[in-house]
Amino acid sequence: MPIFDNPFDANIKLSCSCGRHASEAEHQSAISAELRTEEQQMARVVQSAVLRAVFPNDGVRRSFLRAVGVSSAMAALSQAFPMGAAVAAAGDPVGVPEKKQLNIGFLPIVCSTPLLVGHLIGFFSKQGLQVTMQKNAGWLPLRDKVIGGELDAAHLLAAMPLGLRAGVGGAPVNLVAPVLENLNGSALTLHLKHKDNRNPAKWQGMKFAVPSELAIHNFLLREYLVQNGLDPNKDVQIKVMTGAEMLAGLRAGTIDGFTVAEPFNQRAVLDGIGFIHLLSADLWDGHPCCAFTVHEKMLKETPNTYGALMRGILRATTFADLAENRWTVASVLSAPEYLNQPIPLLEQVLTGTYPDGLGTTRKMPRRIAFEPLPWESMASWLLHEMKRWGYLKKEVNYRQIAEQVFRSTDARKQMAQLGIKVPADKKHVILGKEFDPERPDAFFKALGKGG
Repeated sequence: MPIFDNPFDANIKLSCSCGRHASEAEHQSAISAELRTEEQQMARVVQSAVLRAVFPNDGVRRSFLRAVGVSSAMAALSQAFPMGAAVAAAGDPVGVPEKKQLNIGFLPIVCSTPLLVGHLIGFFSKQGLQVTMQKNAGWLPLRDKVIGGELDAAHLLAAMPLGLRAGVGGAPVNLVAPVLENLNGSALTLHLKHKDNRNPAKWQGMKFAVPSELAIHNFLLREYLVQNGLDPNKDVQIKVMTGAEMLAGLRAGTIDGFTVAEPFNQRAVLDGIGFIHLLSADLWDGHPCCAFTVHEKMLKETPNTYGALMRGILRATTFADLAENRWTVASVLSAPEYLNQPIPLLEQVLTGTYPDGLGTTRKMPRRIAFEPLPWESMASWLLHEMKRWGYLKKEVNYRQIAEQVFRSTDARKQMAQLGIKVPADKKHVILGKEFDPERPDAFFKALGKGG
């Protein structure tokens, strides 16, 4: 569905797929036209949000509009809610950025959606920022460019800035991740030769790939194997590979499976070389994957730029999470300079209706979610996983590092100012067991022996 349909049109729904154009070319043309005017875009976003709040039932909204007419409806709503002021407030930057021209790095994965949406749909420019997006091939060069200052910001695996702050692999590096980019969005994919080998207890000797040692994919895979009676350090091989290398390895038969962010799992299905054994959401629905990351010095040296970036990414993240926007997001991100994937493949990932490679179409609306608040409890789990599997060699203050990196106070403040709902609490049920950051030992004892 094009994202700027008039919410005061009684003949359209606020939640549906498009289906209004004769061809994909016509669809793209319509989207391009709608994206040209940022003011119109912001007005539509605000108007839709207001009408959703007033009319939770879309049928009631349409009946009301048909009964009283558009002019009367807008006038009545304006008396109760200052629509014009809200639109203006939504678009106006707060504080002039000290540095306006920024380089932001990304990997061509679906987790980067908020960054790319922020750039393409104008959420950054509305904050007075001129952003250049730099595509990268792997996590290590992306990480190093943020540390070295070549990039002003990037999306990194959520555990990366935590591990760097804790001193994993060297001296501590002060990165901060004040906004999560996505929850879920990954899968465990196996070679088609294993379609009758779905019992993890029988996976001894198999070879798996993960995107990084400091990736939630690595941690969830290890715990999944432990839960099924295997020792990840002895019974299987786990190696670090890029997404492209994973696809090549699966095609060549040099690995048996991989767990990574999209689009690589769905691409294995499209290419006929693998099937989706399970989604990462099946192991932990609501797990963090990637986080918007900057160096801590930005907070001190250019605080207005930091605030503008946060507001842009928060708006983009919230925008991308709306189900009715997913079709357009898939269209604009498919271009070669961004994700370089077929639109139908990205729609399968973003809408959660997808073929699994075994002849079944599955539906999981939360296959990927875009919820921005970074929970310190998530950070605590990731840090304890690093310690459990030997990546973190020393004892650290888990709570302090979680608060220093996952700056939820900053996120909550900005979200409240932007009118974005701030959740009060969140429970983490991981492989069927609730994680309490105040009692981590009990959780890991229940999971089983680690590294």
